[in-house]
Amino acid sequence: MTFLLVIDRELDNIDKIIESCSRVYYELLAVNIINEIKMEVQFMIGMIIRFIVSALVLMLVSFILPGFKVAGFTGALIAAIVIAILGFIAESLLGEKVSPQSRGIVGFITAAVVIYFAQYLVPAMNVTWWGALLASLVIGIIDAFVPTELR
Repeated sequence: MTFLLVIDRELDNIDKIIESCSRVYYELLAVNIINEIKMEVQFMIGMIIRFIVSALVLMLVSFILPGFKVAGFTGALIAAIVIAILGFIAESLLGEKVSPQSRGIVGFITAAVVIYFAQYLVPAMNVTWWGALLASLVIGIIDAFVPTELR
């Protein structure tokens, strides 16, 4: 009988240890989930800031250059999103050498083509070929000082 009492007490101790470990596991899991949510929120805030800065740059370029017009902040914001998506597609299809960050002539021309074709998806945007080339140049210069891409 004493042997059974000892085994019963040991099983109670094991149950308490398992319960304690489970509690610690779930606390760690909750901390990890909270950290992941914080990282997602920071990423989203960074993306929002990136697109706002890009829209402001597009509005500035629209004010400065002939042949490149964007109507209002909302139009510039939509244009910034469309240009980012088209640039991502071009970079995915053609490789990183066409990225404007490569700062080469191919990246410059690719950026101009992306800007030009964005006007067909954004009604608030009107761009000529020369306007797209000049906008690509000016945006590249501005981007060197005020980066609009998360690095």
